Amino acid sequence: MRYRKFGDAGWKVSEVGLGTWQFGGDWGAVSEEGARAVMKAAVDCGVTFFDTADVYGAGRSETLIGGFFDECSEKVYIATKMGRLEGYPDGYSLDLFRRCVENSLKRLKREAIDLLQLHCIPQRYLESGEAFDWLRVLRDEGKIRAFGASVETEGEAEICLEQSDLASLQVIFNIFRQKPADGLFKRAKRNGIALILRLPLASGLLAGKFSRETAFASSDHRTYNRNGEAFSAGETFSGLEFAFGLECVEEIRRHVPAGMDMAQFALRWILDHPEVSVVIPGATKVAQVQGNAAASDLPPLAKPVHTALRKLYDEKIDQRIRGRM
Repeated sequence: MRYRKFGDAGWKVSEVGLGTWQFGGDWGAVSEEGARAVMKAAVDCGVTFFDTADVYGAGRSETLIGGFFDECSEKVYIATKMGRLEGYPDGYSLDLFRRCVENSLKRLKREAIDLLQLHCIPQRYLESGEAFDWLRVLRDEGKIRAFGASVETEGEAEICLEQSDLASLQVIFNIFRQKPADGLFKRAKRNGIALILRLPLASGLLAGKFSRETAFASSDHRTYNRNGEAFSAGETFSGLEFAFGLECVEEIRRHVPAGMDMAQFALRWILDHPEVSVVIPGATKVAQVQGNAAASDLPPLAKPVHTALRKLYDEKIDQRIRGRM
């Protein structure tokens, strides 16, 4: 596992982290035993960055993480998010922020949260700056060590970048969603802001194991949010229609080098961008964790491969994205 600087926060984190949305149940059922096995495998592979949110299973993901790391002495960074479980879309206040953070602290069994991120809250709260002011109060109170934001659009990202003490910015980025690399990455790096990249495998599509016959549980967002019925369509299959995404996967598959599976290829493509601080694939199985972590030690992809994937994005994929950055 290789490690990267986390913006100007003074941290070094594993360049492959672990996203834990799946522990909340929106990717089908994950047992407590299964979640613990995944976290143990991640720690064993050198993963030091874990990303969660209070809304994942209404606290279940945080509770599972808190229970595991209460018994595990490894030094890791735990990032959580708030703003969707309570208050959304227009009920935010300092008191609500404080209550949400205190609840997360109890579930995570921590004295302070390493990184608290705004969780795709309405743009008007970002524009007014009041949400960031509330985070500063919580930081001054010692409840959080640093704050960041997880966003849906480039406009929201640009507003966040204006905050001089923002520690991190989390966006969707993968072979299907390449636009953030066009300028946003360089601006974040210039401002000393860490980049957290979510949905690197496009809800599993880029692992290359799905077919038209693949069925997901009714509780899985890949069933109930395929067209943005529950939240932004961009959070499921990166905003692509499932059948179209499968077509694109077959074109991408031709570029995968020998000795690398498709999920590792997709992760390696992201890690080849030097501005990236950490990529946070989810996992429900130990083998997935191990395979994802191994992408860190693979050689960079050849330049012609990057050129071909950008051409595919520009000519075929870009115009088909829903819920785009």
